[in-house]
Amino acid sequence: MTESALFESRLHSLPLIARGKVRENYAVGSDRLLMVASDRISAFDVVMGEPIPGKGALLTRMALFWFDRLAHIVPHHLTGQNPESVVAADEVDQVRGRAMLVKRLQPLPIEAVVRGHLAGSGWKEYMQTGSVCGVALPPGLQLASRLPTPIFTPATKAEAGAHDENISFAQAADLIGAERAAQVREVAIRLYIEASSYALQRGIVIADTKFEFGLDAQGTLTLMDEVLTPDSSRFWPLASWAEGQNPPSFDKQYLRDWLEAAQVAGQPWNKRAPAPALPAEVIAATAERYRRAAELLTGC
Repeated sequence: MTESALFESRLHSLPLIARGKVRENYAVGSDRLLMVASDRISAFDVVMGEPIPGKGALLTRMALFWFDRLAHIVPHHLTGQNPESVVAADEVDQVRGRAMLVKRLQPLPIEAVVRGHLAGSGWKEYMQTGSVCGVALPPGLQLASRLPTPIFTPATKAEAGAHDENISFAQAADLIGAERAAQVREVAIRLYIEASSYALQRGIVIADTKFEFGLDAQGTLTLMDEVLTPDSSRFWPLASWAEGQNPPSFDKQYLRDWLEAAQVAGQPWNKRAPAPALPAEVIAATAERYRRAAELLTGC
């Protein structure tokens, strides 16, 4: 990736609605949003001070690929309109290739996490309780083990600087209603199964991923935000996957591992802002992992 990096967009022609960990959302009338993916990267819910050049365009390209491929399962929020058509001429460079013009939805206040393998916080919880987010699992599973069936393990959405928290299905039902929670679970698992089957053919194991959903004016469940990118998923090379060990990954796990070992003033980083400065080699290695994931999954 040799592109110049965009740490944050600053559009003067549209009102800024929200600046998240990675994306800025701008209002386009009352019914649409322009979502601009910056090159920021977060880990442990903390935004790093250095961008990953080309990351925003890569995430956008992957999201568009998956929205199209999975559209038969659930509606998505894309309008099909050119994002460049709604900004001023001097702002086109900030949105070209890294923005989506989408329908404005009422977001559901949970992240729909689906796990097909034991890793990360799920593995830690399993070692302690034998379950993940209240879902009981068979004894004897190992790190990176494939689960008998994919499981739905929702989480709360955290504001910038706060941490997402895993919750049970019952807690999710309390937040969005039992019927809606059951629908989200069923759709999220269907999306995961189809995507992971495709990814295996491309040499990638999708260990886990998170989806976000919203409701349109008619109350229709709609897939939104991003989908199946290295920011929202754990991607492992199929050739390197083995039970009992952490496979190398095509996602931000490399960055997380580096941060886990980072020292600030002689002490381990406390996973709060500000994050340690990222060396050039960590930025380059992270960018290469993202690029490889996109290349394998989308073919471009």
